[in-house]
Amino acid sequence: MGSKVSFKHRYHIGKSVKNFLMGYFTEYETPKLVSIHSAKYAGLLRIIQIIILIYSIVYLFLFEKGYQKQSTTITSSVTLKVKGIGYVQTTENKTIIIDVADYIIPPSENNAIFIKTNFIQTDQTRSTCAESIKVKEAICKNDNDCFNKTFSPKMNGRWTGRCLLSPDTNAVNKTTNNTKTPTGLCEYAGWCPPEDDQSPTMPVQETLNFTIFIKNFIEFPAFQVKHKNMADELKKPCIFHPQHHKDCPIFSINYIMNEVETNITERNLMLRYGGIVCIKIDWDCNLDRNIKLCKPEYSFARLDVPFHEKPFSAGFNFRYASHWKYNRTDFRVLTKAFGLRLVITISGKAGKFDFIKLTLNTGSLVGLFGLATFVCDIILLHISKRASLYRNHVFEIVHLRTRSTSTIAMPRIFLKRRDDTFSKIHSNVEAELSFETPNSTPAPSEKQVTVGPTSFISSIESEC
Repeated sequence: MGSKVSFKHRYHIGKSVKNFLMGYFTEYETPKLVSIHSAKYAGLLRIIQIIILIYSIVYLFLFEKGYQKQSTTITSSVTLKVKGIGYVQTTENKTIIIDVADYIIPPSENNAIFIKTNFIQTDQTRSTCAESIKVKEAICKNDNDCFNKTFSPKMNGRWTGRCLLSPDTNAVNKTTNNTKTPTGLCEYAGWCPPEDDQSPTMPVQETLNFTIFIKNFIEFPAFQVKHKNMADELKKPCIFHPQHHKDCPIFSINYIMNEVETNITERNLMLRYGGIVCIKIDWDCNLDRNIKLCKPEYSFARLDVPFHEKPFSAGFNFRYASHWKYNRTDFRVLTKAFGLRLVITISGKAGKFDFIKLTLNTGSLVGLFGLATFVCDIILLHISKRASLYRNHVFEIVHLRTRSTSTIAMPRIFLKRRDDTFSKIHSNVEAELSFETPNSTPAPSEKQVTVGPTSFISSIESEC
C-alpha cells in the first residue's frame, strides 16, 4: 500500500516537471490589455507622458548631457607668479623699496602663495637681557622669584635665575621708584631684545596694484586629453576683466579683494592683519567640440573669519628670521609678517559622446513612461467613482482547489439523465455519485455513465 502511494507521488512530481518544461519552451505569455474609452483618463495619461518627455529631453539629455560619458577625475598643476613694486615708510621717515623677493614668502608653495602686506621687524643679538614685560611670571623683586619657574609658552628664552632691578625706575610701569623694594624682570638667555607686538607696523604700499599670474595645466585621464588656461590668441600684457578679458589668467589683487569682501573696512583690516583667500578654478569641457573652446571659470571666496565677528584668532601671520654673524656674534632680524594667503583649488569634469551611455539613458527614458500608466491606474482603479467596475475588467480571480479540500468539501454532482441512454439497473447512479468513492474501493466495472453535451460536472480528475 505504501509503495503504491509513493510511486503515485513520484509520478505526479515527474508529470508536473514535464508540464512545466513543456510550457516554458512552448507557451508565450502576454499581459492582458483593457482598452477604456474615456477622454478624461486618456488626456491625463498623455499630459503626464508629455511632461516626462520634456523633462527627459531638456534636463537629462540637453542639460545633463545624458548622451555623454562623463568623468570628474582631473590631474592639475598650478604655477603662481606675482609682480609689482611696493614701498614701506619707516618711523625714521625713510622709504624702503621692496620687490617680489621681499614680500613673497616662501618663494614657492604647492597650490598656494603668500603676499606680505604688513610686518614688524626686530633687530636681535644672541645674548642675555630682561624678559618681556608681557610675561607676568617674569615680574620679580629678587633672584628667588626667578628660580624654579614653570615653563611658559610666552618665554623668550632660558631664564638665568637673575632678577634685573633698576634702583631708580620701576621696570613694570616705567615710573620713578621711591620705595626701597624696586620691581624688575627676570633675565633670560636667547635673542635680545624680545619682540614687541605693540611697536608700529610697516604696511606695504601699492599692494592692491600687484598682479598675480595663474598658470594652470590639466589632464582628464579617462579621455587622455590635456589642456591649459592660457589661450593661444592672448595678447600681452593683459589684466583679467569679466567682460572684456575673461580669458586672461592675470588678476590684480584689487580685483580679488573686491570679489572676496565688499566691506571696505574688512578689506583694509585684511591688508593690515592678514587673511586667507580661496581661488577656485572650475573646468567644464565638452570634448565633442574643439578642446580650445573649453574655458575655465574663476571664482573667489574668503576663508578666514571676518574681523567684525571677533574671532579667537583674527587674520593670518607668521614669523621668520634672517641670520648672519659678525665678529663671532650672532645677529638676526625677526620679522612678524601679516599678509594674504591665496589658496588655489582645481575642479572639473569632461564629457564625450558614448553610445552605451546613450542606450542606457534611452532605456531609462522608456521606463519613465511607465510612471504615467502607473499614476493613471491608481486613479482609475482606486480613486474614480467606477473603480469597482474597472477592477472587474482588469483583474480575473482564479480559485485553485487542493486535493484535500476537493475531497472533504466535495459538492454534489447532478446529471441530467436521458432515458434512452440509461438502463433500469443504473437508476441508482445519481444517489451513489453524491458520495465520494474511497480510493481503496474500485468502482463497479458494469456501471457506466454517458453524459450529454448539456451536462456540467465539477471534476477533480486533474487534481488526483
